Amino acid sequence: MNFISRHKKKILIWFVPALIILLLSSVISFYYVVSASANQRIYNEIKKIPYNKAGLLLGTSKYTGPGLINQYYQFRIDAAVALFKAGKIDYIIVSGDNRYESYNEPREMRKNLIEAGVPEDRIILDFAGFRTLDSVIRSKEVFGQQSITIISQTFQIERAIYIAVRSDINAIGFAARDVSNVWAYANFIREYLARVKLMMDIYLFNTQPKFLGEKIEIPVVTSPSVDVR
Repeated sequence: MNFISRHKKKILIWFVPALIILLLSSVISFYYVVSASANQRIYNEIKKIPYNKAGLLLGTSKYTGPGLINQYYQFRIDAAVALFKAGKIDYIIVSGDNRYESYNEPREMRKNLIEAGVPEDRIILDFAGFRTLDSVIRSKEVFGQQSITIISQTFQIERAIYIAVRSDINAIGFAARDVSNVWAYANFIREYLARVKLMMDIYLFNTQPKFLGEKIEIPVVTSPSVDVR
């Protein structure tokens, strides 16, 4: 019995560290696989990014605290406005969470886009963008876009493009200015976990959007203000 107990103990001594190393290696691998898949599809300069009919603006909370504007939010708004005014997109699909009456990302984004000079009729509201996966797949299945420009920070665009490519969507990304503060470090760790969940959603569970619903047609703009095609 003592021999068996010692043998089991030795197995555990080797097995537990090996399992931890395997899990950490998988997490790191997932992160870089997702990044590599989007490497050639993300643009930082407006002059170089191709035209798409619509941009998909991914939502986030406007505030990090009472009266404190979330920089991730503000920089995404700025990027979407810049793309629109440069004629690189004709419409902006604002996709976010509105699961609570007091919390409505799409309406808040629309308000700020209009204040920045984007016409209201060029803003399309997607109230069921609860996750990045929902927002990306709905851009095709609900709003009919086979090709889309995703607007967010690079870390989220990489994840969104990974989803898009596997959903037969020709996606590119326009990277909003990143954030360098205490929230950025927390978000860096969160992103590793988000990519593990992404792999599980795609390859284990075949996760689909929580809601799809009726298709919404986005009309063609016959005379855009800037012709970049």
